[in-house]
Amino acid sequence: MSFKAEHEKWIKGHLKRREGERKDALKRGHGYGNRFFAEKTWWPLVGHFHDLHPEYEVMDWRGRSYFVDFMWIVGTLRFAIEIMDYGSHGKDRTKYRMDLNRGMFLQSYSCRLIAISFDELKENPAYIEAVLRNILAPYLNSGIDHSGTGNRRHGKIEREWMRFCGPSSPNHSAGASGSRTGIA
Repeated sequence: MSFKAEHEKWIKGHLKRREGERKDALKRGHGYGNRFFAEKTWWPLVGHFHDLHPEYEVMDWRGRSYFVDFMWIVGTLRFAIEIMDYGSHGKDRTKYRMDLNRGMFLQSYSCRLIAISFDELKENPAYIEAVLRNILAPYLNSGIDHSGTGNRRHGKIEREWMRFCGPSSPNHSAGASGSRTGIA
């Protein structure tokens, strides 16, 4: 399916499951910047919207509700993705401070925060996609199965090891082992 059709289906599915302020927040909050991220970065990188939640409600340290732009939940891992435009996040010192405090609070609860400058996203989407790929690669390829069969390609330790070691190829591995033939 195309991005447009999948995006529409994804948003309609979330709207259908939500009520009250959660529904209103999605209608209000999933605007140009979030859609731009979904289309220009998330879709080319991942190719689906499984486990990605738009305008996801979280509580801050004061017990107040607020909505992060996206929350990607993979197993027990949570990644909060915020698309930060200068106008709504940078002009007011108090708002700026509160945004940073929320980010620290989320991280203190083992939620990984990814803050993306909307200006950078518009001007250099390839850079944002590359950095996001590096951050999320171990989890994108984690083998979490959405077909219901329960198959997994790699365990948690294997994924962490791959993240730690970075990209590898047979030739890279052969060079690291000292083999001249390429066969270790």
